[in-house]
Amino acid sequence: MAERDPRKRTGRSPLLRGLAAAVLAAGMLVASAEPGFGAGAAHPAPIAQFTPLTAAVMTEPAPFVATDDKTHLSYELLTTSALSTRTSLRLDRVEVRDARTHQVVGSLSGQALADAANPVGDPLPGADAYTPAPPAPTPTVIPGSQQWIIWIDLTFDRGQRVPRVLEHRLSGAVLSPSGPSPFEETVQPTRTSGTPPLNLNPPVRPGTWYSSESCCGNTHHRRGLAPINGRFYVPQRFAIDWYRVGEQGQTWQGDPALLTSYLSYGQPIVASAGGRVVQVQDGVPDNTPPRTPPIPPIEDTVGNHVTVEVAPGRFLLYAHMKPGSLRVREGDRVDPGQVLGLIGNSGNSTTPHLHFQVMTTPQFFPTDSPPFTFRWFRVVGHVDPRIWDDNLGLQPTGVLPITPSPYDGPHRARYPLDREVLEF
Repeated sequence: MAERDPRKRTGRSPLLRGLAAAVLAAGMLVASAEPGFGAGAAHPAPIAQFTPLTAAVMTEPAPFVATDDKTHLSYELLTTSALSTRTSLRLDRVEVRDARTHQVVGSLSGQALADAANPVGDPLPGADAYTPAPPAPTPTVIPGSQQWIIWIDLTFDRGQRVPRVLEHRLSGAVLSPSGPSPFEETVQPTRTSGTPPLNLNPPVRPGTWYSSESCCGNTHHRRGLAPINGRFYVPQRFAIDWYRVGEQGQTWQGDPALLTSYLSYGQPIVASAGGRVVQVQDGVPDNTPPRTPPIPPIEDTVGNHVTVEVAPGRFLLYAHMKPGSLRVREGDRVDPGQVLGLIGNSGNSTTPHLHFQVMTTPQFFPTDSPPFTFRWFRVVGHVDPRIWDDNLGLQPTGVLPITPSPYDGPHRARYPLDREVLEF
């Protein structure tokens, strides 16, 4: 029998032909998913297929309850186009499903997807600005061979079960010269954490405090992608910046160019939980507000700080402290409520505040950032405009425009959402 001309073979889509050709030309095999970052081994796909996108989850998604009384899952999907630089693809929809039932528990499409996706070297606009960024262009088109990050923030109503394992369904079209070729792929089955978040005491003394840059919107904490030692991290995913608020809603009064004008400056920082001090840094000078200082060396990013190990693989970071104010040394045991030092403006800080978070390593770079909650606090308002470290001292006055919050009132074992004003 004569051999069939390979150009006349049937039953293969243009997408499969294109991907197979690209794979063979590169001399490699494209897998359906990359290993996750701390997410456990990926489950094998039921049917082998070439996929235009690969994906990796960058953390173990950990459920936590916030002041909206909803359970949140916030994590990232790092996607890479396996197509040549000459071929783009259009990503139309990202679905997160329960891997057991395949029920959709969250999805992104249209403008919501465009606003939650960006190339890794081109951060989303607005994360470091005062004025909200214009909407991202739609549809979401990923050029060939590029790597993009998709910021996923899921919410579950009270009583709704969080899946033990998630899967991600990506759909769109490869934009080949002959026309769009649709694709669908299921990637990166990912276990969610079964360990509850640390439930902590406040890191500051009783009073009114402004929680800035916390989860889960487009802030420099939540969407701060950092390439460290050849790998991407989101080291501040759930970090919160704390500012002391006065009786009239002021965070500073007088001259905003003076450190002493800020109510936070010199306020005591206290241990949120007992543990052992594993890292201390002092001697970094305070910056002069209100203009953003030059980016410091990586080792001085968090300025003067104290890191306390409170559980296996869990460390509390208290950062941007006043030089010379630290009251503990490495190896010390600390009790909840013990004074560690004073709030300052050292490191990568424009106006005095306490940067506080949970880490998975003793050092800030590199680390992962798991969620946490506080045992008790009362929400007393919300700040609508994005007022944060870099523009707090540039406001006409130091008085925050505090408005009522739908979550006003007492909360237990909850995580404060971005720009809430609360009382400890």
